[in-house]
Amino acid sequence: MMNSLITLHARIFGALETHLAPALLPSLARLLFLGALFMYYWNAGLTKIGDGFGGLFQLSPGAYVQILPRAVEAVGYDPSALGALARATVLFGTWAEFLLPILLAVGLFTRIAALGMIGFVMVQTWVDVMGHGAVLGALFDRHADGLIDTRAFWIFPLLLLVFKGAGPLSLDTALARWLQPKSAAFVAASQPR
Repeated sequence: MMNSLITLHARIFGALETHLAPALLPSLARLLFLGALFMYYWNAGLTKIGDGFGGLFQLSPGAYVQILPRAVEAVGYDPSALGALARATVLFGTWAEFLLPILLAVGLFTRIAALGMIGFVMVQTWVDVMGHGAVLGALFDRHADGLIDTRAFWIFPLLLLVFKGAGPLSLDTALARWLQPKSAAFVAASQPR
């Protein structure tokens, strides 16, 4: 009886792992990112851009305060007094808040975008703690509302996307299917006869 239950368990969950998980887990990870974090990052990016299309290149003073709080404070809250590296950091950080979530949403270059978002979350956490005085908290304590607890949950679906890819409902999959016949034909044509 026990062997039958173990065999049944192995068959059911083995089938789920083999047939359902490869498509379901990455798709759910992207959906979770969309539902929980896409608008968070989109709205955060909107607070940093200036007016009109040129605002993507002429960021608001608040962008510098959010990303480089101590550096901006050191120059009397005058972003024009910051160097080129600081301006580039704020500009590319702001663009990343828009671009990386969009890539994850549509599933294009998903593994790279997920790695970029993991790096972004880590830098964001460092800025929150070191620049804005947020309390990091600790893992394995009795509180589940600390900054580190929250950001760990943000990073987990991103890690899943790094390891598993975007899933079947993605531009990555469509692009791979479109390129596969072309690359197979190229490989066949380049083989010596």
